[in-house]
Amino acid sequence: MTNHDDNGGDHSDGHDDTGHDEGEYGHHDHEDGHDGHSDDEHGHHDHAHNHDHDHHSHDVSELGFAVVTVSSSRSVDDDPAGDAIAELVEDAGHDVVTRELVADDHDGVQKTVHNIVGRDDVGVVVTTGGTGVTPDDVTVEAVRPLLEKELPGFGELFRRLSYDDIGTKIVGTRATAGVANGVVVCCLPGSENAVRLGVSEIILEEAGHLAGLARRE
Repeated sequence: MTNHDDNGGDHSDGHDDTGHDEGEYGHHDHEDGHDGHSDDEHGHHDHAHNHDHDHHSHDVSELGFAVVTVSSSRSVDDDPAGDAIAELVEDAGHDVVTRELVADDHDGVQKTVHNIVGRDDVGVVVTTGGTGVTPDDVTVEAVRPLLEKELPGFGELFRRLSYDDIGTKIVGTRATAGVANGVVVCCLPGSENAVRLGVSEIILEEAGHLAGLARRE
């Protein structure tokens, strides 16, 4: 079986993360010596800060990741996408507690992910491969029944970020995510560039927060 790039094309490794220029905010001088905020405004900001703190109080700083490569043509020694996920996860201070390689088979993928989300040492599962539209792209179909809650924003954001690199070809990827048994499961395309984008710009940004909420009592 030939290997397929189910993300519809290559992704570039670099993205413009400039965001907002903080110098535009909060640095205006006021002649009357005040900082420009009324007591009511301070109270509002304090409340917002406390709310944000409470919202993130369950965040997990160190997570156990599982990496699942779905491919009938890759091998343990030839898995650039899986290697990229492991590299990014470990560089961020998390642990890769298991790596699996499974063929493009619905039952095989489903059984593998089901077994992994049953482990106590795994907080996040990242799969790579099988999210395209060829007949053997079955990762989404295999994983979705396991999800108690879907996270549609994951796929939406991934496709929005990917559009800058591959344009309308992004309609050919079905990247998705959700929560299964208190574990965050993210399904990414099979190319190295795709997983670098998804892991570095989305998963590592939100994994600790999502994993903490998913297992909150």
